[in-house]
Amino acid sequence: MKQQKIAIVGSGLVGSLLAIYLRKRNYEITVFDRRPDIRKIKFSGRSINLAMSVRGWNALEAVGIKKDVESLGTPMYHRHIHVNNKDDYTQKYGKDGEAIYSISRGVLNRKMIDLAEAKGVVFKFEEKVWDVNLPEAKLYTGETEKGAWETHQFDLIFGCDGAFSRIRHKMQRRSRFNYSQDFLNTGYKELTIPAAANGKHIIDKNALHIWPRGKFMLIALPNLDGSFTCTLFMPHEGVNSFESLKTEQEVQSFWEEYFPDTLSIMPTLLEDYKRNPTSALVTMKCYPWTYWNKVALVGDSAHAVVPFYGQGMNAGFEDVFELDQIIEQLGDDNWQAVFEKYQQQRKPNADAIAELSYRNFIEMSDKTADPDFILRKKIEKKFSSQYPELWEPLYSRVTFSNKPYAEALSYGEVQAKIMDQVMQIKDIDQKWDAPAVMDFIKEKSLASVS
Repeated sequence: MKQQKIAIVGSGLVGSLLAIYLRKRNYEITVFDRRPDIRKIKFSGRSINLAMSVRGWNALEAVGIKKDVESLGTPMYHRHIHVNNKDDYTQKYGKDGEAIYSISRGVLNRKMIDLAEAKGVVFKFEEKVWDVNLPEAKLYTGETEKGAWETHQFDLIFGCDGAFSRIRHKMQRRSRFNYSQDFLNTGYKELTIPAAANGKHIIDKNALHIWPRGKFMLIALPNLDGSFTCTLFMPHEGVNSFESLKTEQEVQSFWEEYFPDTLSIMPTLLEDYKRNPTSALVTMKCYPWTYWNKVALVGDSAHAVVPFYGQGMNAGFEDVFELDQIIEQLGDDNWQAVFEKYQQQRKPNADAIAELSYRNFIEMSDKTADPDFILRKKIEKKFSSQYPELWEPLYSRVTFSNKPYAEALSYGEVQAKIMDQVMQIKDIDQKWDAPAVMDFIKEKSLASVS
């Protein structure tokens, strides 16, 4: 059988991983990207550090590159919550030893491209794709949209070119293609906590730090060099917004009021705030994800989510892993069947993690500092430790398992209803760990699965 020629548009994390998977099946792989080679440029200042969890590691391990990536990550075992005028406190992410891993997007992307090239993948950087012939799997590239184009013929094309995908844009012009995009009023800006003079982390390096302030928050994730990549999430307009902080004095005054404990550890705050762009956060959904047996969307081009569950990359990597499993099951002599099963299997889970990610934004920015929320989590943890077979925390189900996101969403909604009832128990703050409370949750949990 003739070796199939496959194009991947987008050299980001998902595109690079897909290239490695497909190359392992001995396809001829060419990756196109309109941007320069990320290995040769300074990263853009638009990054939210990645939180690699079980789904991502599973996808890397299945194709034999987990060990190549492990050294790039720093384990985060808990959230470290910083509340003004109160003591800091921590919330464990999972059981003892369970962690999510902070990895710089730029560092990981460079590594993935290196690994793909070593396996024979061809990358064409600064190669702008202006159009695609979907039925014939042809790409058209050129210097400008109005200038001369070069035609590239392939057997299949995968669009891994992100939330504003050009491949998807062409698919949107087809009949019966559903598409939606929803921007949060909240945007984000990257900032930095540098390493201490001795090169070590200046605050707990094994935590995801959160400064929750209601409608806005600051987070910090550790890097290998002792620094932290910080992200300020804040409304675009209104009181306490990016629009309202225009001058250095306004930024300084805002920081003194809301994040005073960070001023001594963010010496480049004003410089970073001025230099780095304010970026938007979007949830994007579409369907179908495929066109005939010729074109498929993978990762953000099919399902962009806001970053508050740390699952965007993990979900994209899981797309690649499950697509490969389907190819293994159905064979590559019927791409139509492969693509149909792929989109039917992944679409409900993509929609579920989009919803979970939005809900976690509310939790991180507002509820993590709420006494009722903290009590609720203590009760859940106590019951889960006593009856692990009856109660797997929603966060653990999403982050530390490979169970479908759609199942996690429905499972979490049942748990939320039970906990709403628990929190209505009289004097629950005094008797939260009493046997009667545990028995009440057990009764409701058993009823929910019967």
